[in-house]
Amino acid sequence: MLVFLSDKVKYYVSSKETWGFGIIMNVFMGIAVYLILSGVLKNIYRDWLPENSDFYSSWKSVWRKQQRILWTAGGALFFIAMFFLISQMTYSRYYYSNFAFGYLLVATAVLQFGIAKLTVTRFMNRRLDLLMDSVNEINKERLREAIEIEKNSIEKAAKSEQLKVDLISNVSHDLKTPLTSMVGYLELLKKEELDDVSKDYVNVISDKAQKLKEMIESLFSLAKASSGNMQFNMESIELNRLIEQIFADMDDKIRDSDLKFVNMLTEEDTHMVTDNIHMYRICQNLIENALKYSAGGTRVFVRTFIEKHAVEDLICLQITNTSGYLMDFSKEDIVERFARGDKSRSGDGNGLGLAIVSTYTAALGGSFDINIDCDQFKAILHFPLYGEKNKA
Repeated sequence: MLVFLSDKVKYYVSSKETWGFGIIMNVFMGIAVYLILSGVLKNIYRDWLPENSDFYSSWKSVWRKQQRILWTAGGALFFIAMFFLISQMTYSRYYYSNFAFGYLLVATAVLQFGIAKLTVTRFMNRRLDLLMDSVNEINKERLREAIEIEKNSIEKAAKSEQLKVDLISNVSHDLKTPLTSMVGYLELLKKEELDDVSKDYVNVISDKAQKLKEMIESLFSLAKASSGNMQFNMESIELNRLIEQIFADMDDKIRDSDLKFVNMLTEEDTHMVTDNIHMYRICQNLIENALKYSAGGTRVFVRTFIEKHAVEDLICLQITNTSGYLMDFSKEDIVERFARGDKSRSGDGNGLGLAIVSTYTAALGGSFDINIDCDQFKAILHFPLYGEKNKA
């Protein structure tokens, strides 16, 4: 019995020595776990780069897989350490301090699991940062390419638009001279003594030539406005008086139509600074558009009003008419050159009226908008107001 106890004392290690050895062992073991695990992870995932925008899902899948491996390995080590500790406790004659080695094994398993988890977490977070940087670079490159493509497209569109404007200007200019001569000769023919049939033919040709001349002049002036080469004579005018003047000038056309025009002109000051000639053409085109395309027997509302804003007040002209056909177009479509709302019509319209309104309005610093509600067509102009308040 004494021999047995002497053998036990011979191999007995105190708790202090056990924990001291354990701390040193855990330090070196932790360093080894960190280095080995980092090296393995770097080797496995060194070529892992995102191939598409779904890279985060791939990263999350890998992260979950690593967590499962970690918890499985950590759980196995913890189970082994606990098994050893419980086995050691079966020797009830040992003192409490004799269980130090068993406690050390449990602590080592928990500590090394924590180090491994921190190592994996740190590696995956750094890898995520690298992936994000890589994706950002890819997105920046794609954005640069998209901007370059858009820039080239805009330049090509601008060149194409300029070519169209130049072509229209040149053709219009080349047609004006012979057409003017033709109109002049037709006027001379009207003064000759012709039979009734010949007079009818001359009158028809003269009317068509006059309309063609007006269209070419409109096209030429539209091309100049689109290119920014149009000169404006800015002066103070009163919009209400301009509207009244247009109605006086177009009185015969309005009387010949079966439309009823309802004027709702504001009593507020409607002074504005603009080009009188081009503003007249804008308003005239809107009224002519209502004359051409309104349903018979309907009313056309012409309204002026002031919109109050914090920065500056706006003077507005709104013309509302009831269309005589189905309006299956957008604002962008109808303000294009030669666009006509009713494609089946063969009347006097040439498709330039609203294009001129839109182009002239923008050139004069205003805005032009169109609202379509079933068969109601509403054209709205907005211009800066220069009344008594602004003159002060």
